[in-house]
Amino acid sequence: MSFYYKIDPNSFADNSLIQWLTAQGETQGAIKGAVQMHASGFYQSEREAAGSVCTPEFWSGLVTGQSTASLRIFSGSFTLQQLFAVLQLLPADAAYSLSLYRPHADLALAVRIDLPFALSTAQIQALRQLSEPWAAELVYLPAPVFLQQPGVLVMDMDSTAIQIECIDEIAKLAGVGEQVAAVTARAMNGELDFAQSLRQRVATLKDAPDTVLKQVLDAVPLMPGLEALVAFLQQHQWQVVIASGGFTYFTEALKQRLQLTATYANQLEIVDGKLTGQVLGAVVDAQTKADVVQQIASQYQIPTSQTVAIGDGANDLPMLAVAALGVAFHAKPKVQAQAKAAIRQGSLLQLLYLLES
Repeated sequence: MSFYYKIDPNSFADNSLIQWLTAQGETQGAIKGAVQMHASGFYQSEREAAGSVCTPEFWSGLVTGQSTASLRIFSGSFTLQQLFAVLQLLPADAAYSLSLYRPHADLALAVRIDLPFALSTAQIQALRQLSEPWAAELVYLPAPVFLQQPGVLVMDMDSTAIQIECIDEIAKLAGVGEQVAAVTARAMNGELDFAQSLRQRVATLKDAPDTVLKQVLDAVPLMPGLEALVAFLQQHQWQVVIASGGFTYFTEALKQRLQLTATYANQLEIVDGKLTGQVLGAVVDAQTKADVVQQIASQYQIPTSQTVAIGDGANDLPMLAVAALGVAFHAKPKVQAQAKAAIRQGSLLQLLYLLES
């Protein structure tokens, strides 16, 4: 049996949506929010309480039902009033199903809004603009990527899998830090061709002792959530790969530490214990990263619909575009704007919020 209520969103300005949904639908520890909601303020619940009314006349004409599209709200406080702001941007001829979910024990509860139809480009853009100043992430997913089915995750390394840009740290130890950092920033913003900028930066490292590489590696800070994310995906038969414009010295170390499927990166030339300022072979650039997504999926017979890519820079955009789910992580605004989804803060483990479990 269903019960209907009318609430004034203005009277719930500071009320947590998660707490409200918990009160509506969670029983005996089960995470269940059996609530359908309409932008008018009416909502439908399976729980009887004071204030219920007969079915509103308009409700029977609303579009309902299953769809592959959804909105995910996670990683930050989110109020009922903000929810109504979201609903105002959605078509008014539908009711939207809200539920709570927690994809991993180390993550907080999040909110899922199932949509009875896909959203238009204009609607998606309006939702992004609305949520830009919010603490919580609001992500639209037009189709699911299933955790329980084999998949592929291709990650960038620098500032994604790890918290630093390796070449900047090498350059600091070699005494050319400011010079290299300036070029790195321009490359990350898409102002320079990546291959040319990489060779330009590596050239400044000529005659630096190769011991600087070990110094950087010994101190490299992993991105929070990296190890937990990789282990969790591997438990579900996922292939996890790093494709980086950085260097094999670091990607190979991560491959061994995390038991990754494969890594792709650039090889620094070293002669007589010193960097020559050259990169051996072709540069792993933006197109190479995109090719890796397709190559690994083909190699392991995984459908394109089960491919995910995550990165932070402009040279990650092609691989974010070719993957079924491309996620900008702690990225520049330009990258966030072009990616299918964005995680602006917090740990890598939050990627699990975007998978269908």
